[in-house]
Amino acid sequence: MPGRRSVVDYSLQRRAVLADVYAGRTGLFEVCDASPYLSRAARYHGEATDDGCPICRKERLIRVNYVYGDSLGPTSGQAKTEAELVRMDAMQEEFTVYAVEVCRGCGWNYLGFSYVLGAEPAPGHQPRRSRRRVATE
Repeated sequence: MPGRRSVVDYSLQRRAVLADVYAGRTGLFEVCDASPYLSRAARYHGEATDDGCPICRKERLIRVNYVYGDSLGPTSGQAKTEAELVRMDAMQEEFTVYAVEVCRGCGWNYLGFSYVLGAEPAPGHQPRRSRRRVATE
């Protein structure tokens, strides 16, 4: 996706976690703990990758993209497909995407990378604030 900015790659941490699993320092129950919500998001909103699961080695990993941003309103926190991200990039103010890899077979899940999409704020522009009001005494 061409509009990606501020990319953070978590692959080194992922390798360290997998090394601990393979060495027996970390149990499978600690890394194969995908929540039912994440598993459901992988089923309905995820996109298959070419990568095999590093734990069970039986399934291909599914990538689930979650979006977060002040300007997204109720959409913030939802899983989105790559096609939806392309549309959002063209229409939304700046927001962050978190790409999680999930194995639907064994429950392995890990945050692969994050990045920023959407219209870049103009220099000196303050981000739009939420319309919610804070209760005062």
